[in-house]
Formats: sequence, C-alpha cells, structure tokens
Amino acid sequence: MTANHGRRASLLGLSAALVAGLGLAAGGVAPASAAGLDWGVCDPAVKPLPGQQCAALSVPLDYADPDGEQIRLAVSRIASTRPDARRGTLMVIPGGPGSSGVQRLAQKGAALAKEMDGAYDLVAFDPRGIGGSDKARCGLDEGDRWMMTLRSWPGADGGIDENVARSKRIAEACARNGGAMLRGLTTANQVRDLDQLRKALGERKLSAWSVSYGTYVAAAYAERFPGRTDRWVLDSSNDPDPKRVARGWLDGMAQGAEDRFPDFADWAAHPDRAVEGVRLAERPEDVRAVVMDLAGRLDREPHATVLPGAPGEPARPGPPLTGSMLLQSLQLALYSDAFFPSFARLVTEALDPQGEPVPPRELAGPMPDDAAAITVGVICNDVDWPASVAAYERAVAKNRERFPLTAGMPANITPCSFWKGGAAEKPVRITDRGPSDILMIQNLRDPATPHAKGMAMRRALGDRARLVSVDHGGHGSYLGNGNACGDRAVTRFLTEGVRPERDVLCR
Repeated sequence: MTANHGRRASLLGLSAALVAGLGLAAGGVAPASAAGLDWGVCDPAVKPLPGQQCAALSVPLDYADPDGEQIRLAVSRIASTRPDARRGTLMVIPGGPGSSGVQRLAQKGAALAKEMDGAYDLVAFDPRGIGGSDKARCGLDEGDRWMMTLRSWPGADGGIDENVARSKRIAEACARNGGAMLRGLTTANQVRDLDQLRKALGERKLSAWSVSYGTYVAAAYAERFPGRTDRWVLDSSNDPDPKRVARGWLDGMAQGAEDRFPDFADWAAHPDRAVEGVRLAERPEDVRAVVMDLAGRLDREPHATVLPGAPGEPARPGPPLTGSMLLQSLQLALYSDAFFPSFARLVTEALDPQGEPVPPRELAGPMPDDAAAITVGVICNDVDWPASVAAYERAVAKNRERFPLTAGMPANITPCSFWKGGAAEKPVRITDRGPSDILMIQNLRDPATPHAKGMAMRRALGDRARLVSVDHGGHGSYLGNGNACGDRAVTRFLTEGVRPERDVLCR
C-alpha cells in the first residue's frame, strides 16, 4: 500500500488483512437494489470521512451459477461536490490480497478528492472475504494465524520442516472448512465483481487508481473488459507472469528489501538520530551488520518484549523477539520512511539486555480466522504452486545466501503447495491488446513490488501503457511519498486525460 496501507499483514505483505473485521453499520445500510445502490451511513469503525457513504452489493457466489447463492460486498463512495465538473466514477482498487477498499477510501479520500477537484465520484469496495463483505473461514488453530507463522520464515538454521508441517495443516483445514466461499476468493472473481459494481453504478466505463496487488486486478479487468476502461492508473505493479503470479510476487520481495535497505541505512546513520536516541551506526555501510548481527543473536536467544496496555492499564508481556521477527519487522518498516523510527527503536531496545522492545502490532497477536483465510485464499486459488519439498529446500538455501535480509522466506514453501484442487481457473495473461489508456507509476526502491518486477508489467502492456518511475523508496507512489512530479503526472492524466508521450523518470 502510503504510510497507512504499508504496515498491514498479508502473506505477500501488500495488504490490510487485519482490517477484515470491519463492516457496515448494522441496520444502517440497505442492500443494492435493481436500480443501483442504496447509499447510507458507514460503520464508525471504518472511520469514514465527512460525506463518505456506504452500501451493499449482491453478486453471485459462483458466476457459473449466476442465479444461485448471492453474497454481499461492502461498497463506499465520496460523491463529487461539483456536478458540472463530474466526468464519471474513479474506482479505488486496494492491494493485498486482503486490503479493504472501503477503509482505503477513508484513508486516502480527502487527498484524492482534493486532487480530482470534483471530476469523479470516488468509489471503492471490499473484495469478497474482506472488511464488510461476506467472509470465508478456514478454522485455523490460533498458533497458525500469526503473521509469523502464515509467513514461511525458515528456522534459524535454514531448515523448513516446521514450515512444511504447518503449510500442510493450514491447507487441510482450509479444504475441510472453507467451502465454496473460500474457493471463490480469486482475482478473476474480483474482476467480475468490479464489473457488477460498474453496472450497479450505471456507468458505461470506469476510471481507476489501483495499488499493489490491485494493479493486477486492474490489469486483468482491462484485459477482460478493454472497452469498459477510461483512465486507468496502476501504482506499484508486479510481474503478471501467469505461470507464477503470487509466487513470483513473493519471491520478488527478497530483491525489494535489498533495493530499499540503503535508504534506511542512510537514515539510521544520520547524526540527527543520535539526538533521537536511535542512531544505529556512524556510517550507513555499518547499519546492515548491526541489524544482521542482532538477528543472529536473537535466533540464539530471543529477547522478551512488552505490549502497551490500554489507557490506564499496565503493559503486558509480548511474544519473544526472534531473529525472524526482527527481519519481518524490518520488512514492514521498509514500506515507508515514516516507519523507520519505530524499527530503529526496536533494534535499540533489543540491543540492550534490559531493554523492553515493543513489536509491531501486526506481529503482536494472531489474526482473526477470516483474515487468515483471505491471506492465503486468493494466492492459492489463482495459480498452481510447485509441491516438491526438496526443491523448496534448495531454493531457500540459495535465497538465504543471496538475500540475507529476508533469510529465505520469499522462496519458502506455503500452504499453496498443498492446496486441495489446485488453481480455481486458468490465470489471466496480460497483453498489449486494447486501448492505450493506462498510466503506470512505480518507485525505484520498492520493498514489495520492485521496480524490475514492475517493468515486467510494463512490457506486457506494451503501447497500452506509459510508465512514470519515481526516484524514491517505499511501497505505493501516488499521494504516498510527496514526489510532486509523480503526483502531478497521475493527477493530470486522471483529470485532463494528458499522459506522457513516453516513459519518464521523476527525480
């Protein structure tokens, strides 16, 4: 996801699975009617903006049986306040898989509305399984619902036996308890659901701002419905290779961490950090050794942590801080410069035998079962994953040596390797067929969707797209890092239809 969307939990680290418990106000929203959507108040838990409205849309659970069981999707909008300037609807498509579109609209709606200046109604929805939409469940044991267990961090010695056993256990529980709802969590269904929403809104075409995993959804929509796209923005794309899809995205995080870490090292070695009490080294080139040496020490002897209590309540013990948890905390911190101080403070406290490090909230407790289900459901349903344990052992060993910051996690086995039934349908291949109405924007140093992976999407789209590369680190570019050149390019495209004649670099 953009400081707000970067620190959410998902297997890919691209999303907001922890918001999956948020819904619509009970009794406050009517379902979609045949004539469109009945807008009402939003659940206060969404923290809606003034004027933000919510509704519900019914869509088929299984599009092969369109008149069969229906499920409910949470929808939200911020209507244009300038009818004379309005030119259509701009969809805000969140990342993940596992992010709430309704909550992303609440987070980014004010800034986006200011940029659009009444040109669009801003609309988002919670994909099936997320937020206020109907949920899937796997019935996982609590110990299998932690981010540190859903993510396949190898053992301190690089072994993956525990990852293999847990992956089998999760896949079996999901097959036993997930049913049709879990099986329906796919990118293809999110594309179909988006088109149902287009119809309910009464729009012939849609414009869109998609982020992270949402760019794959947006690209798949443009592939399937090229005549229904107007001005289409892909922010922080990944490689759409249909043979790998999410498996390739996860693997790319290893290079992404290496691309991004120098930004943190420069920050952590700056003299200003000494005043703040979080300077990790006097030279940027020494910061890596501080972090990696600490990770090794924590693998040998984990450090106790504390969790802040509610107002008026004392702190309580947290989970032990291991080397893997430290590196996972680093991966979360690399999403935004705004997260650097908290990670540096974690390192500083962990270096002190008497310190009291506070782990990131994403790592401090188990996910709800429905959030865990969406975390694995889409990526396992979208494409077949290899099943050879020996191949994963070799890949992890190689990956650990080449990319120590992620310790082999991006190459490791997941529940998808034991997923019952394999892919739900054939993955989409993104091509250059269709109107030239796509603008891509991508940070050069993105820890989750590396620029090199975004270039694979650029090549797939061919002359359909133009790319704005931004010389910045972090995940999510537009309205996310303060780069005026990049923001201006996207705003001008969405509001005026003006797109760069060729790919450009924003310094």
